[in-house]
Amino acid sequence: MQVFQELDLVRTYVSEQKNGHSVGLVPTMGALHDGHRALLKASKQDNDVTICSIYVNPTQFNDPADLEKYPRTLKEDLELLESMDCDVVFCPSDQIMYPQAKSSVVQLDFGQLDKVLEGHYRPGHFSGVGVVVAKLLNMIQPHRAYFGQKDLQQLAIIRKLVQDFFMPVEIISVPIVREASGLALSSRNQWLSTEEKQQASQLYQALLLAKQLYDGGVKAAAARKQAVQQLDQHPDIRLEYLEAVDPISFRSVKDDGQTEAVAFCVAAYVGEVRLIDNILITGY
Repeated sequence: MQVFQELDLVRTYVSEQKNGHSVGLVPTMGALHDGHRALLKASKQDNDVTICSIYVNPTQFNDPADLEKYPRTLKEDLELLESMDCDVVFCPSDQIMYPQAKSSVVQLDFGQLDKVLEGHYRPGHFSGVGVVVAKLLNMIQPHRAYFGQKDLQQLAIIRKLVQDFFMPVEIISVPIVREASGLALSSRNQWLSTEEKQQASQLYQALLLAKQLYDGGVKAAAARKQAVQQLDQHPDIRLEYLEAVDPISFRSVKDDGQTEAVAFCVAAYVGEVRLIDNILITGY
């Protein structure tokens, strides 16, 4: 496994490898877990060469304290990647990613898509995501890039970014990996106590309820309402939102119409940790 920090070196490597080989990119912010393993496994199955980037992107944090405490576990991450036979790790510095002052970084506006749910509660977050993903895709120029379904709205943002800027890369979504309790794996889970992890698993139980009701013919708004009522029975969970949306446009699903797919999305605090999750329903 090769580890690069300099842009010129990783570009030279990729250029040499792309001569007859397919390249997959797994962008991460480190603190790797089994969810990242699933992304790497998917890339290794699809491509001749897999590159994992590790970079904690400051422009997607609207809370400086959240950025400060974000886990940085590079040594352990490199050990995990080597155990999975990852070909290349790209670990750029802030100076490489943002050679000018971060205050002068281009701002991206994704219209309605970044004004709701995560975009509403984390203003500026998706602009930062879009900028760093655009940078990484242009730096590496992979054939495919892999993102987890857990960040479903981010996935929609990235698909729009790639489509609108005619980027020659295929965006691959990888299903959510969960603990035995149903809790979606996240780098933030390490901040939860054992008791809080059990509480946090109720987010998935509420999503399952919404899906079961919706699959049984209950309207989206009614299914959502019952899922919220279920979470209300757990006072240690501070709900920000639980919504039924179209997973492409992220517009709310209304009862007077049908969509080809529906996603129930949730965000909540358990203790001091903010968690997100979703469940995707297709072919309804």
